[in-house]
Amino acid sequence: MVQYNVTINIDPDFVEEFLIWMKDKHVPDVMKTGIFKSYKIAQLIAPVDPEQEGTVFTFQYFCDDMNDYFRYEKEFAPALRADVTEKYGNKIVSFRSIMEILEEN
Repeated sequence: MVQYNVTINIDPDFVEEFLIWMKDKHVPDVMKTGIFKSYKIAQLIAPVDPEQEGTVFTFQYFCDDMNDYFRYEKEFAPALRADVTEKYGNKIVSFRSIMEILEEN
């Protein structure tokens, strides 16, 4: 299984609106692609750097294999990312990572 992880640091003034929009619009749009089997949303409680500004969320999406992920990147990701950029622009900073799940309990 593959975990596609999107970590987003958002301006504190927009946290509530952002989280509602992500839950009501963006995450459902990602799931409608049919690529991912499930997702998780988490919020960073305590940053490593106490001077870090903003509120950090991670959006974790799970798919069967890298072929599924590559299909998502090619067919769906550009438009979905454009939606986020259009809505929040410079109010967020994000980075993405991909992990292979080796074991689950």
